[in-house]
Amino acid sequence: MLRAMATNNFFAADLDAARDWYTRLFGTEPYFVREGGYLEWRLGPRQDEFGIVQAAWAPHPVGTPAGSILFWAVEDVAAALKALVELGATQHIPVTERGPGFVTAAVVDPFGNVLGIMENVHVERDLAGRGAGRQG
Repeated sequence: MLRAMATNNFFAADLDAARDWYTRLFGTEPYFVREGGYLEWRLGPRQDEFGIVQAAWAPHPVGTPAGSILFWAVEDVAAALKALVELGATQHIPVTERGPGFVTAAVVDPFGNVLGIMENVHVERDLAGRGAGRQG
């Protein structure tokens, strides 16, 4: 069911400071900025997405090492969320449309880990171009 990493999101209360720090770390400015709410860079040869979200938007308290949610690409977030809950996970973030072609949700697995799932048009295009169809 999990096909590829879609977006790795971290949270920060001070987006300006986070932008400065990660811009220094990555050696480039974010390619996408939603003022007051979200920053995003593309990293590596596959151009994986690394985002920083305003801490006020986080579904849980932030400021601890557990503040990151990795979203795995899936074909249908609602169906994947249902399947994960049926397997014993607990919904953490409901199905949420983030913009055209971007839908997320997350669960807490039975062991306390947060697992993000995402429909992401960028990943789907990449997987289609590589001939990576449905697996598993």
